[in-house]
Amino acid sequence: MKRLIDRMFPKLAFPLSPFSRSSALIGCDISSSAVKLVELTDAGAGAFRLERYCIEPLPRDAVVDGNIVNIEPVGDALQRAHAAMGSSVKSVAMALPAAAVITKKVVLSGSQSEDAMEAQVQSEANQYIPFSLDEVNVDFQVIGPAPSGVDDVEVLIAASRKEKIEDRVAVAEAAGLKAVVMDVESYASQAALEALCAPTASITDKSVVVMVDIGALVTRATVLHEGQAVYSREQQIGGNQLTLEIANAYSLTPEAAEAGKRSGALPAGYSPEVLAPFREKLAQEVQRALQFFFTATHFTRVDHIVLTGGSAVLEGLATLVADRTQVRTTIANPFANMALAPRIKPRQLLSDAPSLMVACGLAMRRADAE
Repeated sequence: MKRLIDRMFPKLAFPLSPFSRSSALIGCDISSSAVKLVELTDAGAGAFRLERYCIEPLPRDAVVDGNIVNIEPVGDALQRAHAAMGSSVKSVAMALPAAAVITKKVVLSGSQSEDAMEAQVQSEANQYIPFSLDEVNVDFQVIGPAPSGVDDVEVLIAASRKEKIEDRVAVAEAAGLKAVVMDVESYASQAALEALCAPTASITDKSVVVMVDIGALVTRATVLHEGQAVYSREQQIGGNQLTLEIANAYSLTPEAAEAGKRSGALPAGYSPEVLAPFREKLAQEVQRALQFFFTATHFTRVDHIVLTGGSAVLEGLATLVADRTQVRTTIANPFANMALAPRIKPRQLLSDAPSLMVACGLAMRRADAE
């Protein structure tokens, strides 16, 4: 069986080559709108320091629905981002979108050898993976004891089409870098969220936390409880929609509208005429996601909402979501409890941090690899 990873849930990390705990590593998140890089260094006592980061925009349609459509421009953007960071580190951790990874929990006997378990996993994978095993990379991870018996264990099986991994590896190589870890975006975000929440008294392992990721094209609400994703809902609304609404309202090209949105250089009526209605739509989608969550599960409460993604910092959005849902709402900053290198500009970081959750979680994988 072609192994995809050596270590997975809940610290999902897919080593692609030998990697040591002391190895330097850059987290590389390739979204539909940008390449985002984060480099963390060891600050001692298990803590991290943000050494450097970079966000490099991608051409439109270079990445569509998580799929790299054109390797060359994505590789060029990654190369520019790495050069702008000024880092000597060449090893990167990358991630696949959750939709590109098939996962299935099974119960197996824990008394068997790893080789025997691998053979049984291959048999189980044949039942659950709708592709030939020759077309996919498969791996498994023992999660822990199963409730069904003393000797049984729960095992998570994961599989991804080979070309999904190969495209990201090719992008890294085109930029002169080496992909050493392949992760899953949702798990990388959760790792960053754990770093953010660990010292925060208002969020504990028992808290029911909704992570709302407002991307360029899609807004995804994921409900987490005790480190597990227990519900997810996705809606086709994101930052690009606001950009198009700005372009239509003021007769701008999408590029000029995006630049104005980022710089704040828009007509005086922008906030009440364009931003406020869009912000209201986002808040309504979050409220609707919570309603569906309560209907579809046994949960009756949500303790905290964390906004992530590039549009999380829209003026007044966090306050509006809190008002609509009556749930404490904060804007994600996975670096809030980290030391910062002198080169980092704190004010700019506050604006960029919500969009760096995946890249941060990937950069943290240096502590997981052996």
